[in-house]
Amino acid sequence: MFERKMILSKRYYIETWGCQMNEEDSEKLSGMLANIGYEKTLFKDQANVIIFNTCAVRENAELKVYGNLGALKKLKRDNPELIIAVCGCMMQQKGMSEEILKKYRHVDIVFGTHNAYKFPEYLERARTEGVQVKEIFEKETDIVEGMPITRESTVTAYVTIMYGCNNFCTYCIVPYVRGRERSRKPEDILAEVRDLVSKGYREITLLGQNVNSYGVNLEQDINFAGLLRLVNEVDGLERIRFMTNHPKDLTDDVIEAVRDCSKVVEQVHLPVQSGSDTLLKSMNRGYSKEGYLETVRKLKERVPGVAISTDIIVGFPGETEEDFLGTLDVVETVGYDTAYTFIYSRRKHTPADRMTEQVPDKVKHERFNRLVEAVNRKSLERNSACLGNICEVLVEGQSKYDPEVLQGRTRTGKTVNFKGEEELIGNLVKVRISKVGTFSMNGDRVV
Repeated sequence: MFERKMILSKRYYIETWGCQMNEEDSEKLSGMLANIGYEKTLFKDQANVIIFNTCAVRENAELKVYGNLGALKKLKRDNPELIIAVCGCMMQQKGMSEEILKKYRHVDIVFGTHNAYKFPEYLERARTEGVQVKEIFEKETDIVEGMPITRESTVTAYVTIMYGCNNFCTYCIVPYVRGRERSRKPEDILAEVRDLVSKGYREITLLGQNVNSYGVNLEQDINFAGLLRLVNEVDGLERIRFMTNHPKDLTDDVIEAVRDCSKVVEQVHLPVQSGSDTLLKSMNRGYSKEGYLETVRKLKERVPGVAISTDIIVGFPGETEEDFLGTLDVVETVGYDTAYTFIYSRRKHTPADRMTEQVPDKVKHERFNRLVEAVNRKSLERNSACLGNICEVLVEGQSKYDPEVLQGRTRTGKTVNFKGEEELIGNLVKVRISKVGTFSMNGDRVV
């Protein structure tokens, strides 16, 4: 009877900040915990293990970690058996793990991005020995295949094809916390995709810090375009997405693979970051505004109806009003379907942090508001073009706000809401668009 109670009481809570790579890392941590008998809970006060999977890309994400860790002190006092773990990109920063353990003595485990596969070992040590466990691998390791994973969705899934980044953009900390580029073997990727299809998954997103560099360090003669064509041949798979691309590496053969492969959707995420050649050089992006727009022209010409999304940074050191107007010009010229907009955030140990011409916060926020207005206007224009059209929607789940409303995405990544039965989740359905907004569209199912 006592043993049964202990088994039922093994619950974990995990909170994730950051990109899709972090989300997939959390799914793997969940898989490891499921393997040793833990169940997931949505409530911290019901958990025996709490994990914060952190992001280091922007300061706001770090501040959230500090605030949440402080709030756990009372939980730990009320439940001394509670194990608190902090992991992810933030922990890979120099001196960060020591700072966390010193400032938040109720934290039990700290580990980084390169050694997450050892988490069950750390958990056992913390539970049985009652010690703080800290292990950060400073350099990347060989890719560990076959890790258990508990997916958040039963319809769509992330499949990481490569890790790390070699680009060293001057504002970015990713190469320092994720390491150098390492590609997975194509046979391992294909095996994972086939396994997902056998379990009923309809769509996969191929992930990498720069998917266009896929094939680095592999003995096989294969690049990203070749991988897309191989995955496209997997029977039973309906859709293939991929991110993130680097404009300097998005070659013609990748564009042609998007055009030729029926399962690869007509959506490309192409971060521009700035429309100023001066800033692009200072950012070490490796392309010009003209070169970026030429890549966009090729995409639109060769992939009819393609939706293009992007990332944009406002307030990078040295940004002038003229530089910012260049960014607005790119927004107007491209007509992005979606844009993820960010105010520049200083990151320690990056070259941009040492640049002297830091833009005042007031100027950053004023420009940011103008950028968001321009981006949203263009997004609404793009969505408005869908009004009255019949779109193919992959139903991903029920709306958080109304269980009678289903939610899914078009091939171009647009979110569509419509009334329907729960049994439609996981199916491709036809929906006529009846109402459009900036971030989503509503419609009616066409039977």
